Amino acid sequence: MTVRTNTPNLLANPPIPVQAKLAAAWTSFMFLYVYVDVLNFYKPGVVSGILNGLIWKFDISATLLTIFLVSVSVPALMVVLSMTLPVRANRATNVVIASLLIPYSVFNAAGTTQEWAAFYGISIGVEVLLLAFILRSVWTWPRTASVPAGPAADAV
Repeated sequence: MTVRTNTPNLLANPPIPVQAKLAAAWTSFMFLYVYVDVLNFYKPGVVSGILNGLIWKFDISATLLTIFLVSVSVPALMVVLSMTLPVRANRATNVVIASLLIPYSVFNAAGTTQEWAAFYGISIGVEVLLLAFILRSVWTWPRTASVPAGPAADAV
């Protein structure tokens, strides 16, 4: 007689919590966001403009650098918030921040020339894809009814 046993599939992927997916996506977004800015220094004229006190068309000031710091801090904080916020707040925060960052990312193409279209197209395209993944993940986050623990739950 042959006895069949179910052996676990060693290659099966265990489910990944939505919070972990979100934190991974925000981490990827942050790396891309920072590296695009660093690679931008290699464009002719960028460093000389900075040395002359200009970033794009803006004078370098404490206000401008504070704005830049906030713009980088928001996605960085989303890595932590995606792992620690309760589900309802997590969902709302991710939807709001990701939705606001899409036009912000697209704005980076302003003033670019045809020569740099591929650089900005790829970087903005990947940023928007990551933000779309975040939006899709929170939108499709399983909604399960919570049941209170204790004797009352047994009656349900």
